[in-house]
Amino acid sequence: MNAMFPQMRPRRLRYTPTLRRMVRETVLTPNDFIYPLFVIHGQNLKRPIGSMPGQAQLSVDRLPYEAEELIKLGIPAVILFGLPATKDASGSENYAEDGIIQQAIRTLKAAVPELVVITDVCMCEYTDHGHCGILDEHGYVVNDKTLPILQQVVASHAQAGVDIVAPSGMMDGAVGALRAELDRIGAEHVPVMAYAAKFASGFYGPFREAADSPPAFGDRKQYQMDPANGREALREVALDVQEGADMVMVKPALPYLDILAQVKQRFGLPTAAYHVSGEYAMIKAAAQNGWIDERTVAMESLTAIKRAGADMILTYYAKDAARWLQVEEH
Repeated sequence: MNAMFPQMRPRRLRYTPTLRRMVRETVLTPNDFIYPLFVIHGQNLKRPIGSMPGQAQLSVDRLPYEAEELIKLGIPAVILFGLPATKDASGSENYAEDGIIQQAIRTLKAAVPELVVITDVCMCEYTDHGHCGILDEHGYVVNDKTLPILQQVVASHAQAGVDIVAPSGMMDGAVGALRAELDRIGAEHVPVMAYAAKFASGFYGPFREAADSPPAFGDRKQYQMDPANGREALREVALDVQEGADMVMVKPALPYLDILAQVKQRFGLPTAAYHVSGEYAMIKAAAQNGWIDERTVAMESLTAIKRAGADMILTYYAKDAARWLQVEEH
């Protein structure tokens, strides 16, 4: 029995909605959200993504409308994923001046300059084999031959006007290589958001449909992390911090809240978490079946991610959550 009872009654502070708001420890706002966008070639295209209800691939000309909506909702940033016109072994459209992401950056910055544009820096969407780097004759991703390609990518993104670059391929030394290249071309103002602890997760399935990026063979376990390893995740983050990462990320979010909390406590850098496609799709599917209340579960999930230490949450629920928060305020 509680020795302080009946003097201490924690339920007193839960008596009314107003009291509960006053003592709430973790508060979500639209400023916490980064909205992922999938960009395709073509005109006036909006292609629904079957495994991610409510999400779509958008042509470049539709991006300004999306950006204006996000700014009105108070969402400060997007992260871009591009689907190229053609794919090859080195993912050459990834660093082309007129590549899909380069077009998207210029369009968004011209239309809504205040929107923060982040680019995912990887190769899997652009290569004909679907892996995140240059392959040798055995199908192994060759780390050090991949880094110069990624340097070309960030240089092209910086020249197009990107605000933040986010290397996601888990290549050793990538953060240092990209930081060096950005500094070399006079883009020292562009921060690097490192996918510092990215796990080889089963929660990425819907994303691979959205980005048309499934590996043609094998899997990505030779470079993404074993979900069983926590201490290794902290070593990975430490290495990226040493190489000059300005922000770090944990991906996925909910299955790795323990990692997220440790990363924030240990390193203290601005910390992002990616509430990934599978996490989103599970909530959507359960809600469509009437098994859960979508709004309640989505907001509970996002609150848990922030409570664990995330300063930024990459989430497909960004627009819905921002609208729900507006309703709560009124």
